[in-house]
Amino acid sequence: QVQLVQSGGGLAQVGGSLRLSCVASGDIFTINVMGWYRQIPGRDRERLGTISKAGQVSYGDSAKGRFTISRDYVKNTVSLQMNYLKPEDTAVYYCSASTTEPGFYWGQGTQVTVSS
Repeated sequence: QVQLVQSGGGLAQVGGSLRLSCVASGDIFTINVMGWYRQIPGRDRERLGTISKAGQVSYGDSAKGRFTISRDYVKNTVSLQMNYLKPEDTAVYYCSASTTEPGFYWGQGTQVTVSS
């Protein structure tokens, strides 16, 4: 079992920045890929990007150029740095972890609101 606890988020201005973090605990040695998703009410959850155990990052179209995913293997965290925020970035953001069990886990979700 893996537990994911998110922090960060909240309210930001258009053009501003926010950083989300997610710390993993439990069977952390089983974690392969970690990532970030978001969900806008009424829409499917959208993949922003993932980072492998080897550090390879793959971004979804919405994240390319403005968002950066990083991973700290000592602190067992994955972070999402969001720059040049737009009102359409308003959503609930989730971190994720996939494991060798195999398993897939979600963080608790964090609201991000971008105000103009």
